Amino acid sequence: MSTIDPAQSALAVAVLVGLTLLTLTLSRVHVRRDAMVAVARAAVQLVAVALVIAWVFRHPEGVALYLGVMIAAATATSVRRIGCGARLAPHVGAAIVVGATTAVVTVLATGALEWRSQTVVPFAAQIVGGSMTAASLAGGRMRDDVARDWGQVEAWLAIGASPRQATSTFGRLAVARALVPAIDQTRSAGLVTLPGAFVGLLLGGASPAEAAEVQLLVLAGLLAAQTVAAILTVRLLGPWLGSTQPVTTD
Repeated sequence: MSTIDPAQSALAVAVLVGLTLLTLTLSRVHVRRDAMVAVARAAVQLVAVALVIAWVFRHPEGVALYLGVMIAAATATSVRRIGCGARLAPHVGAAIVVGATTAVVTVLATGALEWRSQTVVPFAAQIVGGSMTAASLAGGRMRDDVARDWGQVEAWLAIGASPRQATSTFGRLAVARALVPAIDQTRSAGLVTLPGAFVGLLLGGASPAEAAEVQLLVLAGLLAAQTVAAILTVRLLGPWLGSTQPVTTD
């Protein structure tokens, strides 16, 4: 297995940040502070996460707690992005959980990955993040489209359609658009870019074949989880969006 020297890694990061700041300065683009804060936050957050995950690896009973905290954070993020309020947080959370569970349980049940914290935590974390993204994109898009074309919803309601039926077309369109990033990422893997799991495994000393196998599991799992999460999000939010004209989030 290959190793990375901490001092050399810190030096490389410092040089890269310096290049970023120099380029921004010469181009007179005023986001230097944002760039510095982003790198600093990433460093602090990654160190904290590394310590927590190291503890979870030593204490497998902590896996459920760690994933529970992650799901709560993902739900809060999606609720904020969608703008649906805390009252509907359980709906959004359910969509994220069901989407992630569908993919994780399938992969573990088939034996593709082992039932141990060292494999469950990193895989499940990526899947939860993907489900959150899909829920946010689908819910936010549906909310904005319904608000913009509220007249169409009212027309459906006037002829006796339920709020869910009146917003179903917007929901299908929102799901299709929310899945574009996942579909493009899966389709272009290895051709346009090397995904993170593939690169990480190669740097960790895995063979290209092993890296490709795991990356395909991740991509397929993300696509399945995001599909389920996006569809459930629009279905669960449909009655709310079709009851009262929402305000656009733009």
